[in-house]
Amino acid sequence: MRQVQDPQLKLGSVGIEEIRLNPKSRDDIPAILLGLQHLYADADLRLRLFALLEQELCPGVSLDLGRPGLELWKIVVMGVVMQGLGCDFDRLHELVNEHRTLRKFLGHATDWDETAYEYQTVVDNVCLLRPELLAAIGQLVVESGHRVAKKKRGEPLRGRCDSFVVETDVHYPTDVSLLWDAMRCLLRTTGRAAGRHGVRGWRQWRHLSREVQTRFHRVRATRRARMHLERVEAYLQICRALVARAETTLGELGAVAPLTGLRIEGYLAHARRQIDQVERRLLRGETIPHDEKVFSIFEEHTRWISKGKAGRPVELGVPVCVLEDQHGFLLHHEILWEGGDTDIAVPMIEAAQARYPDLRACSFDRGFHSPANRLRLDALLEHNVLPRKGRRSRADHVREEDPAFVAARKQHPAVESAIHNLEHRGLDRVRACGPDGFARVVALSVLAFNIHRLGLLLRRRALSRARRRTAA
Repeated sequence: MRQVQDPQLKLGSVGIEEIRLNPKSRDDIPAILLGLQHLYADADLRLRLFALLEQELCPGVSLDLGRPGLELWKIVVMGVVMQGLGCDFDRLHELVNEHRTLRKFLGHATDWDETAYEYQTVVDNVCLLRPELLAAIGQLVVESGHRVAKKKRGEPLRGRCDSFVVETDVHYPTDVSLLWDAMRCLLRTTGRAAGRHGVRGWRQWRHLSREVQTRFHRVRATRRARMHLERVEAYLQICRALVARAETTLGELGAVAPLTGLRIEGYLAHARRQIDQVERRLLRGETIPHDEKVFSIFEEHTRWISKGKAGRPVELGVPVCVLEDQHGFLLHHEILWEGGDTDIAVPMIEAAQARYPDLRACSFDRGFHSPANRLRLDALLEHNVLPRKGRRSRADHVREEDPAFVAARKQHPAVESAIHNLEHRGLDRVRACGPDGFARVVALSVLAFNIHRLGLLLRRRALSRARRRTAA
């Protein structure tokens, strides 16, 4: 049983459209809440938003039967505030229970309403938000923001497209450290499961884990592991023996604990791969191909990105491509699970134009250039600002020295401000688990960015009106 919002106000509570926010406050919370208030106060926007929430968050859920769940409007408010501030669930839990203005947006009276939210309730409900739903809500926000920014009907949109690496929560990977990660998780999971189900052979799993850790530290402390191959061999020897023991135990545990068996199988696969790679690299002197490497056994979607940036030779994460318009709103984003900038340039424009047909021009960095991209983007856009890589022909010189092309290239670095803003809204390092959690956080950050931008425009308009009244 879920409702988008309780239609009956509680005693002492205030309608969301009537909540007074201080336009002079420069903090992020009032700007975010001002954007959310605008979405709620506009009747047409509110109906479309509520229809999306009912369709995506609770399809087939009865509105009359069952235990009451958290209202869908509250879930959106919590998610946007958390990602808009770039905070974690601990701070969000504190805010929803103690921040007076935020509690008004959640439908609580501030004087005597002592309704409290449990930490796990907050976590479970915010995690219900899916990237597809957040993208649809984001389209409503951008369309509303264009009206607030006084975009005329049919006025062309000019975009700026760039990509950046969103880091995952992983340590710097080496083959010997990844083998230790796999072994400690394998021993812990197998040992605890064996103790619960009475399987023999794992009573000393903690001691075995310390033995593996000791041999790992001996290898890691060696500057040149190839000069102390006996340490590497001792490390691999104990790992092979414990992997063989775990394989034997897996047959007994698989029947009584199938889910635990699947986890053990996963850790066994990681351990076998890392044993093989350590042996090939250190003992046989082979070079491991890049496509065989895994950079985290916990966040397997992590990529090794080397763009040659000063001070950042390597970034561990996943690239995200964003498209910003001249009004400061993000029209579209894509996560590059594989491939690079040249693979995403055309799909970005096609997806953005499907939602915003007025997109007529867009600027890119040289990293997006390829002959095929140049031809396809020329067909999609009236003004394609895609500089050529490498040596330019005379025709390229003429094209790139055109005043409109030069002006767009000068405005292109402004997209770095949007990227920096996103990094302050949780995209500096994503701590959510798995590719689904990563995609949710990225989509929620983009939505929070657009709502914050909408709130800034509304605050600027309110301050301008106040100054005019004062002058009159």
